[in-house]
Parts: sequence; C-alpha cells; structure tokens
Amino acid sequence: MYETRNDLSPDTRTQMVQLLNARLADAIDLRTQLKVAHWNVKGPQFIALHKLFDDIAEDADEYVDLLAERAVQLGGTADGTARQVAERTSLDEYAANGSAEQHVAAVADVLADFGESVRKAISASSDADDQDTADIFTEISRGIDKWLWFVEAHLQAGAWAGTSPREVDVGRHPAH
Repeated sequence: MYETRNDLSPDTRTQMVQLLNARLADAIDLRTQLKVAHWNVKGPQFIALHKLFDDIAEDADEYVDLLAERAVQLGGTADGTARQVAERTSLDEYAANGSAEQHVAAVADVLADFGESVRKAISASSDADDQDTADIFTEISRGIDKWLWFVEAHLQAGAWAGTSPREVDVGRHPAH
C-alpha cells in the first residue's frame, strides 16, 4: 500500500482495495463477456441485441474505471491484467454460442451474478465505514439492475416468454 493522506485506517484501506480488486476482476470479465455476446448474436433481433450488448459493455467500461481508480485512491494498485482477471473472477465462463435466446439468457445470468456480488460489496464497504466505496458500488448496482431489466424484457414477452434465463442451455460448466 502506498502512503496517502486519506483518513481511513490502513486496515480499512487494505480491506477495501482487496474488495475493489475482486469486483474489478468481475467487471472486466463482465465487459469481455458482453463483447462476446455483441459480436456473436444472430437472428431476427440481431441489431437490437447487438446494440444493447454494446451499450451495456460501454457502461461496464465505466464501472471498471470507477473500481480501479478507487483502489488507487486508497493507496492500493488496480489489478486488471487478463491473467489477473482470469485467476480472480467469480463469474462463470461465457458459454452461449447459438441463438439470440441463448445470448440473452447468458447475458441476463452474468448481469444477475455481477449485481449480486456488487450488492454484497455495498454491505461490506458500509460495514467497514467506507461510505465513498459503498457509494461507488451503489452506483454500479443501480446501473446493472437497469441493464438486467432491459435484457430480461426479451425473456418476459414474445416467443421467449416464461423462459427462465438459467433454464436455457448455454453450455454452463458443470461445476457452476
């Protein structure tokens, strides 16, 4: 940890940097999964989903910067190389490779999982009396919930109505 005049205790700063780096790995992984969906979606809803997935990826880029910069503000370093992310992400591997429905379900799943981990981070940072970090996680959570709503709307009406995102076979790894 680097010296800083930030008035949070060194222990709190260390704890928050670890938490921020854990969610940073997830946010970078989320962003790459969104780009995979963006690149590979097919079917009659192609343009709408292609644009939607790209818009979500753009917001994920913002989340990445918020998390990385907060870790550095607290005297830590931001751990965001591809290898670090691969080692540390808590998100399942992106496995959809077929229909638009599979991509929508896979994106809904990863958004829900990331949202859950971010909400847990809100609680952890609040419990550590770091309201600024909690505020960053809250901002990210609100954005993820909005995007989850947009994506799930594709599963709630029309041909895919009644399909639970986790019920669509997207080739999930059996360990997850």
